[in-house]
Amino acid sequence: MSILYLVGTPIGNLEDVTLRALRVLEEASLIAAEDTRRARVLLERYDISTPVTSYFEGNRRRKLRKVLAALERGDVALISEAGMPGLSDPGYELVRAALERGHRVVSVPGPSAPITALVVSGLPGDRFLYLGFLPRRPAQRRALLERVAAMAWTLVVFEAPHRLREALADLEAVLGGDRPVAVCRELTKQFEEIWRGTLSEARARFATQEPRGEFTLVIGGAEEEKWDEEQVRAALEERLVRGVPRPQAAREVAGLSGWGRRQVYELGMQMGKSARRKGC
Repeated sequence: MSILYLVGTPIGNLEDVTLRALRVLEEASLIAAEDTRRARVLLERYDISTPVTSYFEGNRRRKLRKVLAALERGDVALISEAGMPGLSDPGYELVRAALERGHRVVSVPGPSAPITALVVSGLPGDRFLYLGFLPRRPAQRRALLERVAAMAWTLVVFEAPHRLREALADLEAVLGGDRPVAVCRELTKQFEEIWRGTLSEARARFATQEPRGEFTLVIGGAEEEKWDEEQVRAALEERLVRGVPRPQAAREVAGLSGWGRRQVYELGMQMGKSARRKGC
């Protein structure tokens, strides 16, 4: 069986491509590209002559069979418009179809706009939610934001320049104007710009400055509400009564309460000692 390679390509600076990616692109029998024009710029830069076919949202159903047929004859490389394939493109459908037919799927890691924006944002990166492009229709966009408004995770979204102002207005209205945000524009390119502030400040800034380029927004999560001791005790007791082991119960309650796991575990030990004394 053949291999479907998921190849990460530069998100702006062509020098960010890896040596492994270049080798795979050169050795593949076919390259399936979300944007053939951008693909050819990269391939010409590194003198790679592998045949290229388009595979994007608009033609995915028609082209899926062609790419799968090529995969029967040899290895195929899948690349997105920029970054890692499968995030904001129909790559996952090709991956699923290839796996169903017994082919191997191999990732060739490379640049990623969401991760690049996240690490330079100055916001927590241990827990984040990638939302891709926000819905175009205002009602759908606000509905999505309302679903994640209470989450303490950092949010990462893409937005087109002509919708940036509307998106910032909805983000401010739903999430609150004091949320921290990093507005990342043209990442890794010559005119890269990373603006940091609050959502209110971002809306005001781009109300007077014409948005240009490709934008990735990184927004701070909601502040976690820390439970009081009574709430923690009740949650622990409920789990212990159900037979949940104390270490596991402590981990679960710590994740919900904003308390440290050790704090919760020690409280559970105190509760156990108190219960034993009462039983004597």
